[in-house]
Amino acid sequence: MTKAAAKTAETIEFPTFDADKTADQFRAFAEKGVEQSKEAYAKMKTGAENAQKAMESTLETARAAGSEFSMKSIAAARANTEAGFAHLEALVAAKSLSEVIELQTAFLRKAVETAVEQGKDFQAASTKAAEEVSKPMKEAFESTVKELKIA
Repeated sequence: MTKAAAKTAETIEFPTFDADKTADQFRAFAEKGVEQSKEAYAKMKTGAENAQKAMESTLETARAAGSEFSMKSIAAARANTEAGFAHLEALVAAKSLSEVIELQTAFLRKAVETAVEQGKDFQAASTKAAEEVSKPMKEAFESTVKELKIA
């Protein structure tokens, strides 16, 4: 060996490989990963449970709103049918053409007023239903956003 090669071999030191230290570092890294996975799973599970509760509440509210609309529709149909039959009886009992025209005009005016009133009732009910149906999901979303901001 030449002097330069011998000198280079003497000055270069290779780090020693400590298997125990590496195993400890790997174990710590793995344990941290498992812990983070558990935390993420717990958050996902809680989020899924909250979403399920919100969905159940939303569907129950939608069912109740649908029942309310059905009842309002039945009541409106009943009122309109009764008004139509009452009008028909009045027309049959009319003594002159001018009385028929007068009855028909009054009936049409009342029918339009009733339709407008029923439309307002349905609009108010649909606005209320939309607010109630969206409320659980809105609260769940706001809660999730708040939790994400904290984390």
